[in-house]
Amino acid sequence: MGFFDSEIVQVEARQLFEDYQSLIQLGSDYGKFDREGKRLYINQMEAIMDRYRIFMKRFELSDDFSAKMTVEQLKTQLSQFGMTPQMMFEQMNQTLERMKAQIEP
Repeated sequence: MGFFDSEIVQVEARQLFEDYQSLIQLGSDYGKFDREGKRLYINQMEAIMDRYRIFMKRFELSDDFSAKMTVEQLKTQLSQFGMTPQMMFEQMNQTLERMKAQIEP
């Protein structure tokens, strides 16, 4: 069975994408959130980034050709912006850390 044939992978991918899209949409009102709302938003974004890291690690560790191609496609897309997957995660973490610093009393 291929990597993407797994129902578990399909469900997790779909849920991760839907959760991320919902959070991004919610984030358009971030400036209107009170301090606790901002804290909750940041925590949820950190949780999604952790899930995404784990999901990407599954791709990297898989022997499946489609999974390996997905990793290569991501690397190629990110390289167009002068980034690697590691840099992308680090940049997101830095952004979340800045957001946290802005809401601390």
